[in-house]
Amino acid sequence: MRRFRSHGDGRFTAAQLRAIGDHVVFEDGVRVWHPENVALGSNVYVGHDAMLKGYYENQLVIGDDCWLGQGVFLHAAGGITIGDGVGIGPFVKMLTSTHEDPGRGRPLMDAPLTFAPIRVGDGCDIGVGAIVLPGVTIGRGVQVGAGAVVTRDAPDFTVVAGNPARVIRARPA
Repeated sequence: MRRFRSHGDGRFTAAQLRAIGDHVVFEDGVRVWHPENVALGSNVYVGHDAMLKGYYENQLVIGDDCWLGQGVFLHAAGGITIGDGVGIGPFVKMLTSTHEDPGRGRPLMDAPLTFAPIRVGDGCDIGVGAIVLPGVTIGRGVQVGAGAVVTRDAPDFTVVAGNPARVIRARPA
């Protein structure tokens, strides 16, 4: 029989974080797991009820001048690195792990996990409700459309949208 255990409630203090810059705002309801593996730059806003799920391995690193909207869910088991000047819309999800397929004879939940990092370049804007899947690199200056499901890398200075997300156009110079 499978036995689940609590991961805790995510309550934290700024002093528990791996690193924290100047002028970081945490709105009410923000939760952080494994704060010892979470680093925030300077001038970072973290919106109401955001969940920053560090992990006992790997790091969640957020650069300077970033804005994370309400209800953001960042699961950094495989590692997440977010550059400077990035806006992450409300209810965006970034996931860095997935279950392997064990075949039909076993439940998927019983399969081993695989981990892959997510990297978000400087100056990006991730639209409301977008989902970024394991192993994706979002290049510099990329705009991700609202509700997009990003399953593969996005080249620098492009606009990607849809499910699965695809390049819609290059951004103007």
